[in-house]
Order: sequence, then structure tokens, then C-alpha cells
Amino acid sequence: MKKTAPAKATPPVQETAPEKPKKNPRSQLENDMLRHIVSSLGSDYERTSAVNYYLALSLAVRDRLIDKWIMTQRAFYEGKVKRVYYLSLEFLPGPFLVNNLLNMEMEDTGEAALHSRGLDLETVAENEFDPGLGNGGLGRLASCYLDSMASLRIPGYGYGIRYSFGIFHQVIENGYQMEHADNWLRLGNTWGFDRPQNLYPVNFYGRVLEWTDEQGRLRHLWADATKVMAMACDYLIPGYGNGYVTNMRLWVARTSREFNLGFFNTGDYVGAVEDKIRSENISMVLYPNDETMAGKELRLRQQYFFVSATIQDITRRFKKKNETWDDFPNQIAIHLNETHPAIAIPELMRIFVDGELLPWEIAWDICSRTFAYTNHTVLPEALEHWPEELLERMLPRHMQIIHEINRRFLDDVRRRYPQDPDRATRMSIVDNGDWRQVRMAHLAIVGSHTVNGVSALHSELLKTRVFKDFQELYPDRFTNITNGVTPRRWLLQCNKGLAGLITEKIGPDWITDLDKLKELIPLAGDAAFRSRWMEVKKQNKARLAALIEQQLKIKVPAEALFDVQVKRFHEYKRQFLNILGVVAQYNRIKDNPAAPTIPRVAIFGGKAAPGYRMAKLIIKLIHSVAYVVNSDPELAGRLKVVFLPNYSVSLAEKIIPAADLSEQISTAGMEASGTGNMKFALNGALTIGTYDGANIEIMEEVGADNIFLFGLKEEHIEEIRAKGYNPRQYYDADPELRRALDMIGNGYFSPAEPVLFRCIIESLLDMGDRFMVLADFDAYQKAQAAAGKLFAKPHEWAKRSILNTANMGKFSSDRALMEYAKRIWNVKPLD
Repeated sequence: MKKTAPAKATPPVQETAPEKPKKNPRSQLENDMLRHIVSSLGSDYERTSAVNYYLALSLAVRDRLIDKWIMTQRAFYEGKVKRVYYLSLEFLPGPFLVNNLLNMEMEDTGEAALHSRGLDLETVAENEFDPGLGNGGLGRLASCYLDSMASLRIPGYGYGIRYSFGIFHQVIENGYQMEHADNWLRLGNTWGFDRPQNLYPVNFYGRVLEWTDEQGRLRHLWADATKVMAMACDYLIPGYGNGYVTNMRLWVARTSREFNLGFFNTGDYVGAVEDKIRSENISMVLYPNDETMAGKELRLRQQYFFVSATIQDITRRFKKKNETWDDFPNQIAIHLNETHPAIAIPELMRIFVDGELLPWEIAWDICSRTFAYTNHTVLPEALEHWPEELLERMLPRHMQIIHEINRRFLDDVRRRYPQDPDRATRMSIVDNGDWRQVRMAHLAIVGSHTVNGVSALHSELLKTRVFKDFQELYPDRFTNITNGVTPRRWLLQCNKGLAGLITEKIGPDWITDLDKLKELIPLAGDAAFRSRWMEVKKQNKARLAALIEQQLKIKVPAEALFDVQVKRFHEYKRQFLNILGVVAQYNRIKDNPAAPTIPRVAIFGGKAAPGYRMAKLIIKLIHSVAYVVNSDPELAGRLKVVFLPNYSVSLAEKIIPAADLSEQISTAGMEASGTGNMKFALNGALTIGTYDGANIEIMEEVGADNIFLFGLKEEHIEEIRAKGYNPRQYYDADPELRRALDMIGNGYFSPAEPVLFRCIIESLLDMGDRFMVLADFDAYQKAQAAAGKLFAKPHEWAKRSILNTANMGKFSSDRALMEYAKRIWNVKPLD
């Protein structure tokens, strides 16, 4: 019989368990936000407080950041990667909330979580105070680089100081700048992680003991020093859409003993806490006024405080995985952002020679292969010098080490240039003139393997003029890396309308590859696209006009040309040239009121250093001119002048998208690079500027027809000065210039104080006009006329605006940061 195969059993029907509902990320963020209102803030989430919801949302976002930060740190250790330590005495990160949501691609989620509570993100985010941890471009550049470091997954950190009070809060009273304390931490340290468990001692003053040990080695001990403790506070920096989170580690000063019970018990209650107050002053205020010796001393204390803590942190981390120091330069790159951290070079040598007992030659080889230095200035007065007496008293061992570095360095110079005995004097780290000074830029150059400038012109000036002797000695040490800005904050975040239009047309890849903007070039010829581009600008200008009216009670026409100069006030940046041009335009309108005029709003903003009298007087002049212009009914709808006080990152985010014309008019050869010029052009503003800094490279990228460059070039200025510059010949030859200067100097804009502004005019006519204002005035007026003529043709202006944005790929901080990584740090992105 044939066997039949058994029938296949039918599997029993099983009831499938219902799928668990997926957690809605919006509701999860909302739940975390509500939890923080209760458990972290001790409040009731039913009370709709915008401040509470700002704090709670920030804490919920911070929770997500710290998880990714831990994963990033683990990857550093597992990959045994080389790390970058970016030392900067300034950072200007701007408000964190919106930027962190954007980089984590959670902006819509955050908006929805707030919307469910009857709030919106823009309103809530307005409650965040700007961390004013820098004076201007230097600090903002450092923050752009941290954003790019995270977005490119470059292993590294930023290091600086967490100032309790940042750059001052600027208030204008009767046209004068007044400085108020900037208590940016008044809502608490929402975004920071204090690390009180890890404190580093930082020593000051004392004396050096010297002896020879049993092995015949010369030894040194820094004794009887005053001790301050440094506590780390970490602020987390997310990369854009990549899960990578690094940190900016800022140091806070703490006393080595909180309370002196002996003083307290004897009734000296002030003495009981005096040591605490004196110690913690170090991180209290950004850049104290260093006109007095006490101010100089505190500033030097700040520099050494953060450098010492940072070097201790670096060496601690290195020693966790290494038993010898041989591999130090292969695992660590220390970058000095300007000369402020240059004391790190003798500090690392002190640790190697005094602490680790390395022979000098080995220690110096390791040290000089570890450091790199970026210079940001060609102005002699901005190149840092410290009195030898102050350094010797505050940091006695470091002064000895600097002298030894200098001795060995000058021996080499004399050996290389025996026929040039003056060269050693010029190049010496210690200036042996009447006032013995330590030249910190020379120390940074000698102790670094690479020195870079920040624009092509600036780097060339460093090599041919400022540090010519050093370039000849170290021809391969100098290079250029032109600055850049992050497109995440400076387009995607601050100009949502324009970013949305760009993404609609070319996709989102430009956010992390700014060269993709070149795909906009063909669209510049598309009339429909130009119209949409102009509509975005119109909306941005309407928002800024509303802000001006709200803050200043001045109505400005949104259809006018918005002519903007916002930056730190300094004579070389020539805000005076701008307001002088405004006075000339005022006169032209008054002389011929029937003539057609392009409506214009001159918009100023920026802070002057508290001790910089001339810069503060120019701020007063701008307000005095504004009062006359804005009060004159004959100029209504034609010319307005406004000064927006307390310029900051958050205010820049409102001004830059609305600008039509970007004023970048520094004296040629004096602005190292500038980054404001890049931000404005990225947002479609046309530049009116000199042949200075990165303006030249912007012209090369966007095309000479799409920018208004004017005035003397750097080499022409040198020729004129060599022949003998006479500013009075320009005054005598130009009636329009003479009239404007006379009005300012003779009290037209200050009738109650006729001589108020005379010292400004005297500085130009009688004291040499150092910044060549009069020599460039005529060319500036012609460039302004050309800009006005083009603005009268909206579609042609829009075409050139589009071409500016489209050709700004080179000026991404991603490009600059990757150049640092490849050419200077020898660091690769983390997989």
C-alpha cells in the first residue's frame, strides 16, 4: 500500500497583540517640559508663565543634549582620537534655546510643545539673555567655530571664562553711552553644567625656590603662592543634525576656603568673606578696564587663571591613558585665539620641566609641536604687552621661563643673522626699552608651529610688515585661513523667510555645504524669483521698522534703503565717516528739497569700550545728528538716522536680515578680516566697503559689479603717509566736506554746547587724521551715490542681492574650520 503523506497541520490562529502606540515626540518633550516646571522650578504648569516655560523647555532640551554629549565623549576615548583645545578669552554664543533646537532638528517639536500650552517659541525665547562673554568679532568667531566643530564632528572643545557679568549693558542717556552691569545669569545657569567635584588650584604671586637635587638637576619650586580654585562649567554645543555634541568649558573662580571662621569669631564679618570676594573677582566681569594698574593686574589674572585650569585639564585627561609624554602633540592640539592665552606656552613648559622633570629640550620640542596661534590684528596698540615687573610679581616662575625661552631664541637669531645685530632687539620677546615689556605676540610666534592671519590681506601684512623678521626666520610657519560664519545661525535661524525660499528652490544641502548656494545663480535672472526674494526682504524690513518704533519711538519707512553699520565702535572702523556722509546728505536735501532723493535710513549700533573717550563721543554725535535730522519735517520720508542700543547677537539676528546696504568702511589695512561683512552678504545685503580685510575676497567671489568698494588701498595709504599726508588739503579742496566738518565742529548739532565735538575735528585737521577719513570722503560719497542709483531699480538690486548670497560659500565657518583641522591641527572628523 502506498503511504500517504500526513496532512499538514493548520497552525492555530493566534491573536496578535495590539501594537504599542508610538510615543509622539511632541508629547514626550511636552511631558518633560511640564515635569521640569514642577520638579526643577517648583512651580505649577497651569500658570502660563513665559519665563517658566522658557526655563523648563531649556532644561528638557538640555536633557537630550547631555545624552548625546556622553555618547560623543565615549567615542573620543574609544577611537583614541586627537583632540583640539580652542583657547579663547571671549565667546559670544548668542541665545542657546532656538539654536540648540534648530541644530538638533527639534524646532517644530519645541514649537508644538509650547503651542499646546498656548505659547509660541518666539515669545518664549525672548526671555533668554544673551551670554555677553565677548566684546565683538573675536568672541563671535570663536562661537561660529565651535558650531562648525560640532557640525563637522571634529573632536575638540572650547575653553574660556564664565564671566558672571559679561560685556556691559549699553543704555543711551541724552545721547551718551552709559554702561550698566550685564547680569546675564539672572535666571540661573540654565544651560550650563557646573562641575564642583573637579576643582583645579591656580597660583599667583609668591616666590621661586631653586636648588640642585641629588641627580644634579636644577630644580624649581613655586612657593608661598596665593591660591584660587577653578571650577569648570560646561555648555553643550550640538552639531547640525548629526547627533554629535561637544562642549564649551568655561572656568569660574572659587576661593580655596569659603569662610574664615577666625575673622568671624572676632567680629570681623567683612574680613570673614574678604578672601572669597577677592578670589571670585577673577571671573566676575569681562575684561576689566585696564587703564589702571589694578585693571591690568586683574586682566592678567584672568588670562592666567583660565590658561592654568585649561592646561591642568588637558594634562589630566592625557595622563589617564598615557604613561609618557612622547605622544602629546599627536593626541593634542592647543589653539591660541589671539595672544590672550599665550601665557599657556610657559605654563605648559613649567608643568613639563618643574613637575614632570623633562629636560628642557624635550619639553620645548613637545610644547612647540602642540601650540598654534591665530593673530587678529595689525594695530600696534592691540598687540598685547605686559610690564615685566607685573609678570615677575604675579607669575615669578613664568617670567623665569620666558627669559629662558627668549635667551635660547635670541641665541639662534644671532647665529642666523650675525651681520644684523639690531634684529635680535626687534625680535626679542622681552622689550628691553625704558619700559621693559613682554611682547606676547612674539612669545606666541616662537612657541607655536603655525601662525595664521584671518584674511588674505591681513596675512600678507603680517608677513611683510608686522612680523617681517619672524617670517624671514620661519618662512613655513605663517599661513592664512580666512574667517567664516556659521550658516545655521546666520541664515537658517535668523532669516527663516529667505532660508525657506532657498530650500524650496535648491533643497536643504546648503545648510551643511554652503557652496550649494551657487545653484541660486541661474535664478538671479528669473523675474518671479526676484519678486519673491524682494518680498522676503520687505517682510524683514517691516519687522525691523516695528522694532525701531517700539524701542526708539521713531517711524521709519520700510521701503527706504536700510543702510546699516553695526559693530564695535573704534576710530579705524570709521563710524565717523558714515555720519559725516549723513550730514552731507542732509545738506544736499536742505539745499534742494525739490530734487529727487532715494529715501534712506541710516542705522547704527555698537558699543564703545568704557574708557574710549573718542568712540563714545562719536556715539553722542550720531545721536545729536539724528535729533536734528529726525525732527526736520522737510526730511520726512527722505532721511532718518537711528541708533539701536545694546547691540548683541540677538539684536544682530533682527538687523542683518533687514539690511539693504552693509557698511564695511574701515581704513584699508586695519581690519584683519571682519565677519559682519560675511553675515550681511550671506543675507543678501550689498556691501559698501573699503579694500580691507575680507571685503577684497568677498569682491572676488561675488564680482566687482555686485559690491561697492571705494577708497585708498593699503599700499596707497602707505605711499601717502611716506610723502606726508596733509588732511587740510582735502578740507580746503572739497566745499561739501568742509561744510559738514564745520557744522559738526562749530555746534550746529550741539547748540547748547558749541565746542562739544570740536576735538573730533581737531583730531582730523590738526592731529594727522590717522584713519584717513578725509582722504576717503569723496570716494565714499561717490560709492553711496552709485548705491542709491542702483536701489532705484528694484529688480536689478534684487538680482545683485541674489548673486551676493549665491557666492558666499567660501565664507562658511565649516570651510574655515576644516582648513584648520587639515592644515594646522592634523585632526580628522570622528566617524
